[in-house]
Amino acid sequence: MNKINMCTRCIMDSTASEIEFDKNGVCNFCRHYDEVLVNDLYADEDGQEKLNKLISQIKEKGKNRKYDCLIGLSGGVDSSYVAYLVRKKYGLRTLAVHLDNGWNTELSVANVEQIVKKLDIDLQTYVLDWKEFRDIQISFIKSSISNIEIPTDHAIWALLIKTAAKMKIPYIIAGNNVVTESIMPESWLYGSKDSKLIKSIHNKYGKVKMKTYPRLTTFNYVDYLLIRGIRWIPILNYIPYFKADAKKFLTDELGWRDYGGKHYESIFTRFFHAYYLPVKFGYDLRKSYLSALICSGQISREEALEEIQKPPASTEILNNDLDYVLKKFRFSPEEFDMILKAPNKTHKDYSNNDSLWRRYRKIIKIVRKRITRV
Repeated sequence: MNKINMCTRCIMDSTASEIEFDKNGVCNFCRHYDEVLVNDLYADEDGQEKLNKLISQIKEKGKNRKYDCLIGLSGGVDSSYVAYLVRKKYGLRTLAVHLDNGWNTELSVANVEQIVKKLDIDLQTYVLDWKEFRDIQISFIKSSISNIEIPTDHAIWALLIKTAAKMKIPYIIAGNNVVTESIMPESWLYGSKDSKLIKSIHNKYGKVKMKTYPRLTTFNYVDYLLIRGIRWIPILNYIPYFKADAKKFLTDELGWRDYGGKHYESIFTRFFHAYYLPVKFGYDLRKSYLSALICSGQISREEALEEIQKPPASTEILNNDLDYVLKKFRFSPEEFDMILKAPNKTHKDYSNNDSLWRRYRKIIKIVRKRITRV
């Protein structure tokens, strides 16, 4: 077995194939965080000034509209805190969109209902066609790539943008942020915006025709984001955002309840993080999330090392989730065991848009600044 080397600053290690260490043992993910910190984080007086100016612009543009902005609401910490900020702190008329992919926990449903009730936010829930979506998810599991969460993440992204376009809402206020999410190896989680990859994998393994699943083609990106000018604002990058403080506030003030893990509001996501990735690939996504918190000064490296020694979920939860997933997908234990033991693959084993995006990465970088910067 190859020796696993760990960064001396964070807890990322050589289970990420692209990791590199400098002479002091600090990894390239830490250096990337430092670059992103300078380019994308504005949690100071200047950032607050920019954000106040943006809020004024949003309100002005929304004068003759029903809603000033759109948010995605999963019931997790980030999206719930964004809901509080835009509605209560900044007084924006807000439409929340929730994607029901068939895997919500009872607690996530309760949290979403509690948040919209407490904050007086209109909610639209989009329920995916289960027969169709189930077939797409099974296709990804059979593909043996690591990021089998792509179908859900892409559907959320597509749903938000298409809803904003349909309802003529020019601003999507999002919960993605630097301080908790800026460290993630592509070898672990290839990006979810690649609809060509979704189509390729589904064509190979799927049996049900894709009719209603929300997707965005390359043309759609150009149309919605450049031509129609829909803007995606990561508001948490413009405030001092501390995860623990946000959890406490949501619990004390809005009656929100914790899930015990990042993205554990979904049974499938919890299974994906806590069982599928560790068992099939040896990946523990907690290393990336905890490393971002280390770099942002929210926890110490010692605290992260202590946390990573704990299992990602209890044995009871892991076993219950496994049983539930197998039944819902109609996999026999033997069939799923064969999938776990099948040779691991990457997005490169299927048709994708990666080379196209790399070819135009400079243009994409400019476009990204245009649609996300305040």
